[in-house]
Amino acid sequence: MPGAVYVARRIKTIAGVDYSVRCQYGAHPETRRHMPDNYGKKLTGVSTIKVVQMNKYEFTLTFSLPDTQDDPERYLDALYEAGCDDALIGTGQVGSIALEFVREAESAAAAVNSAIANVKEAIPGAELIEVKPDLVGLTDVAEILQCSRQNIRKYMVGYVDFPKPVYTGTASLWHLWELASFKKFNFPQTIAELSRTTFEINLNIQQHRYKIADKDNKQNQEIAG
Repeated sequence: MPGAVYVARRIKTIAGVDYSVRCQYGAHPETRRHMPDNYGKKLTGVSTIKVVQMNKYEFTLTFSLPDTQDDPERYLDALYEAGCDDALIGTGQVGSIALEFVREAESAAAAVNSAIANVKEAIPGAELIEVKPDLVGLTDVAEILQCSRQNIRKYMVGYVDFPKPVYTGTASLWHLWELASFKKFNFPQTIAELSRTTFEINLNIQQHRYKIADKDNKQNQEIAG
């Protein structure tokens, strides 16, 4: 099957390596012009052309597999057939799988949600663990804005309205969408859009986990009482 060979060849480039490697946090704008059969209208002898703005969004989805001892490589053919031929697939960890997509869509939400649906179609029972990019450091921001880390740090210490990190330590972390909203930074609109989408999805994942954990905790307390 040609599709399966294509995917396997791409897999080898990252198999056995940390599959959560950072993607390039970008979206490359690209405009396509096309005229659907049911769209054409003639006005004074001229056909109207519908212009659809399409962008390429780069993001990574990490899923846990239905069985914690599941070999992710056995799903490669199914993922390709389900529409994940625009992703590099990391299979370096048993029980989980990561897909680094470069997907073209009209919006970040459409790109990410369609990719999630494709994976769940290929792997029934797979659970979405995380979507990237979301948490980033100053070096990541410097790469996006094509400047030095020291320059970004000057903004961090020089402006009281600089977003607060969600994690402080040797390497502090911020939500990318908050940094994209900082008025002194000139983020591409597509990156800001993608960062907002990934943040919202990750937030929903955490809220779902909290509800399950809280329910289990209350049940345990009732049993203990």
